[in-house]
Amino acid sequence: MSSRNLNRRGFLGAAGAAGLTVAGGGTLTACSSGEGAAGGGGAEASAKLKLPTYVAASVPAPDLPGNADGLDPAYVRYPKDLVRSVAAAPGDGKPVTVLTETFTTAAPAMNRNAYWQELNKRLGSELRMTIVNGLGADDVYRAKFNATIAGGDMHDLMWFPPNQGLKNVPALLQAKFHDLTPYLSGDAVKKYPNLANIPDFAWRTAVLGGKIWGVAVPYGRMGQVYVANEDFWKPVGGVRFDSAQDFLDKGKELLDTKRKKYVLEPAYTNHILQFAMWHGLQNRWAVNGGKLTYMFETDEYFAGIEFALKCQEAKLFWPDPNLPTTLEKIEGGFLGVHVQSFPGFLDDSNMYDWPAKVVVPFAAEPGMTPTWHFGYGSVGFTAINNTVPKDRIETLLQVMNYLCAPFGSEERLFLDNGLPGTHHSRSKDGDVVLNTKGNAEVLTTRQAITFFGNSPQTLYLPGKPEVTRGVHATEVELMKIAKADASAGYFSDTYADKGPSSSDELYQSVKDIIAGRKPLSSYKKEILPKWQRAAGDAMRREYEKAMEKGAGK
Repeated sequence: MSSRNLNRRGFLGAAGAAGLTVAGGGTLTACSSGEGAAGGGGAEASAKLKLPTYVAASVPAPDLPGNADGLDPAYVRYPKDLVRSVAAAPGDGKPVTVLTETFTTAAPAMNRNAYWQELNKRLGSELRMTIVNGLGADDVYRAKFNATIAGGDMHDLMWFPPNQGLKNVPALLQAKFHDLTPYLSGDAVKKYPNLANIPDFAWRTAVLGGKIWGVAVPYGRMGQVYVANEDFWKPVGGVRFDSAQDFLDKGKELLDTKRKKYVLEPAYTNHILQFAMWHGLQNRWAVNGGKLTYMFETDEYFAGIEFALKCQEAKLFWPDPNLPTTLEKIEGGFLGVHVQSFPGFLDDSNMYDWPAKVVVPFAAEPGMTPTWHFGYGSVGFTAINNTVPKDRIETLLQVMNYLCAPFGSEERLFLDNGLPGTHHSRSKDGDVVLNTKGNAEVLTTRQAITFFGNSPQTLYLPGKPEVTRGVHATEVELMKIAKADASAGYFSDTYADKGPSSSDELYQSVKDIIAGRKPLSSYKKEILPKWQRAAGDAMRREYEKAMEKGAGK
C-alpha cells in the first residue's frame, strides 16, 4: 500500500461488492486531492466562489443516521419503498463518450452485456466508455489520458483522478475543458438534485482557480484505519490497548516466528501514521501557535517513528518488506493488524467472514489525546471537454445526475444491482443479492462508472446487519477524535509541482531509518530539513497567504 496513492483495494471498495454501497472511504496519508493543483492566483479567485448548494436527497430514512460532516448513513436491510430521483431519461439520443478506469476484471463488451444495454436505454443515450484497466501499473491511466489529450480525439466526459500524477492540470482545464461554474455554483446545482446531494468536502476537490471544473466524484470521508484480526488478539484479551507500551507488550507476547505469525505488515510509513495518531498527530497541515505546520514537523510524527523502531527491534513487522498482499495473511491469522483504506475495510467486511475490527486510536500515554484523520471524500472529478457544444452541457450534467442517484432510489438499485431476475434477486429478508450474471456484468461494468460518477457513501452490507451496525458504530467513535486538514479548500502551486514527490522522498528515507540503514537522528538533522527546502516551506507560505484571504471558504 503506497503512502501517496489511493490503495487499489480502496478503489475496489468504490465500486463495491454485491450490494455494498460505498463511494469510497477516504484517501491514504498523503494523497493529492485536486485542491492543491490550482494555478497561480487560484486561491484569491476561489474566495468569491459559491460551492454548489447542498440539498440532501429525499430517500427512505436509514436505520442509523449519517451527517453532513461525513458520518455515513446505514441500512441494515435494503429499503423497500424506493423513491424515483430522475423523472425521465436524461440523454438526447446521441452517444456519450467517457474515459474512465477500473481495477478489476474487464467488463463484458456492450454488445454482450445486458446491464450496459439496459443502462443505455435508461439514460436515453449510448454510454460509450473507454475503460482503462489499472491493475498492471500505476501510470497506465495517466499514459492513456495524456495520449488522448495529445491526439485531440477527446471524450465528452473525462475523469481527473486525484492521485495519478497528471501534470499542468490548471492550464489543461483552461485550454481544453468547459468551466462548469455557471451550471453548478450555488443554487444552480438544484437543477440536478442528485448532484446537489454531493457534500461540500467532495466539491472542494473539483475547484481550481476559483472555478468548478467538473462533477465531484464523492468518496466517503473515512480515511485510513488500523484493521485487526480479533481472533489473533484473543490470547491477550482482544483488541483493547491501554497505551502504546501495552500494544507493544501484547505484540511481543503473540509473536511466533517459528509459525510465521507476525503482528504488523511491512508498510512502515503507514504504521508510523497510526502510531503518531495515538500521540495526537494533526491531519497534514494545521495552525499551531499562529504558524502553519505540517505533520512531518511535529513531535507526534517523530514519536511515531520512534515507536516504529521499537516494533522493528521487537521483530513485530513481517520480515519480507516486499509482501505483495496482506489480506490472506491477516485473514489466516498470520498477521495481527494492517493499515487499510476504509472502503477496502468495507469491501472485506462484505466479502469475507474473518473477524475484522478497526482499532480506534487510543492514547499512547496517559494524559494524551489521540486523533484520527479524515480523508478528502472524493476520488477526483469528471470534466466536460470544450469541443462539446455548450448547448449539450446540460444534457451531460443530467446524465451525470442519473449516475449519481442516491441510495434508496430506484435508479441506485438498478445502477448497483442491475435488473431483477436477470442480475439480482431479493432474499427472504429483503436483501439484494447478485447472481452469477450480476457478478459478471454489473460489478465489472459498475466499477468503471463509479470512478467518474457516484452517490455519497452509504453503509449497506447485505445479509450482515450486525456487521453493518458495528461499522457504523466504529465511524461514530472515529469521528469523536477526527481532524481535518487545514489546507483543504486552499491552493498551493508548489504542492502541485513538488508536494507528492518530496513527500515520497521523505517516506523513503523514513523507511531507511526503520530498516536500520539510517540513524534516527538523521530525521531532524537531514531528512526533514531537506523536505522543507524542497517543498515544505514554499507550500507553507502559499497556504498561509491563501488563508489570510479566506480563499476557498
